[in-house]
Amino acid sequence: MHELKYSGYTVASISESCGYQSVLSGVPLGTIQKIFSGETESPRYDTLQALEQLFSEKSTVCEEASYQADRNGSYTLDDYYALPDEQRVELIDGYFYDMSAPTFHHQSIGGEIYRQIANYILEHKGSCRPFIAPVDVQLDCDNKTMVQPDVGIICDPSKIKKFGIYGAPDFLVEVISPSTKRKDYTLKLSKYMNAGVREYWILDYAQRKLLVYFFESESCPVIYGLDQPVPVGIYHGELTIDFSNILKWIEEDLV
Repeated sequence: MHELKYSGYTVASISESCGYQSVLSGVPLGTIQKIFSGETESPRYDTLQALEQLFSEKSTVCEEASYQADRNGSYTLDDYYALPDEQRVELIDGYFYDMSAPTFHHQSIGGEIYRQIANYILEHKGSCRPFIAPVDVQLDCDNKTMVQPDVGIICDPSKIKKFGIYGAPDFLVEVISPSTKRKDYTLKLSKYMNAGVREYWILDYAQRKLLVYFFESESCPVIYGLDQPVPVGIYHGELTIDFSNILKWIEEDLV
């Protein structure tokens, strides 16, 4: 139970998704909130099993874990910059999280989304700037968090620094993989929402679905299939992302 409660899940991330986890797991939202707040210290075994099933892959995978060390929770940007260049991690609230090198297919998907965003902005002479990982984002403007979202849009030029981005981008996309699924659905959802990100997409290409959180108008996620263009909320739907190429790659077993 300790591992489940303190793996980065928060009551805010559960509540703000309007019971999405509750719908998927079959566990009542009130029960989930009590578990993650600590009010319920000994939930039923079948409840724990349902939640674990939600946040784990059907196959056995090596779960991504923050570094196991006495300093967990106290790492800073000094420690982040002191790491070898070849060691890819994210720093979140003083914890290091390993990041495996992205696969060709992962980068192809992120690149296709980035391409469409960049083309739209260039064609419409927009002032916002798209970016693609790896770009350092000092999300909370402190020395305890540095993330590398897969794709993003930044509209405030004052946030663009030589090292990367200082503050919350306007729009972010995470293309999930087995090793990042738990973090992208829960920990990063809460972090991005609280930092002031306006819109957050979670693309699960293995399940052929996209979760869209547009925090400015709705806290509930909208779930899309990949067989239709998806509107970008910060552009009032004038920019849409076409997933036909990505869906074709999936169907051809190229991702």
